[in-house]
Amino acid sequence: MLNIYGNIFVFFIAGLLFVFMTMALVRIVAPHRPNKEKNKTYECGEDPVGSGWLNFNARFYLIAILFIIFDIEIVLVFPVVARFRDNLVAGSGIVVFLEIFVFAAVLFLGLVYAWKNGYLEWLRGVRKQLRVEGRITKLKDWMAEQSYEQGRKRLDEAQARVRERLEKLWREEGKDHA
Repeated sequence: MLNIYGNIFVFFIAGLLFVFMTMALVRIVAPHRPNKEKNKTYECGEDPVGSGWLNFNARFYLIAILFIIFDIEIVLVFPVVARFRDNLVAGSGIVVFLEIFVFAAVLFLGLVYAWKNGYLEWLRGVRKQLRVEGRITKLKDWMAEQSYEQGRKRLDEAQARVRERLEKLWREEGKDHA
């Protein structure tokens, strides 16, 4: 008979076998017919335009991290609350209560800090920038104009490509959708 670790090892090996057998079965049974269209990068049915290296807003990550922190708080506090009556009977209930209170207070201070600095706002206002002889403001205005013009140009190009594709498909189907 296997000991505890032997059972874990058997389940680990069984899990690995299941994964690799499933992958092998898919490789054998599934059709594999690559072509130019299938190998293209997929972006919601649109041709990829521009670079894939874009700056993403850090608010996504901040909100996710705050969610994880408070989610883990519940996981850590629940066992203490479940055993709180036993701690009261043993005479250490006040100490446990104070420990959990301090833990929750530190997390609450972190939440207040995030709220005060606007990290919980999805659309934060632009903060005042330092002006060095007006150069920063002028540079920002110029960059905003450039990015708007480039974005508009890309949008027009994408719409033209979609129009061309649709017309090509309609011609192939023999329909006239002018």
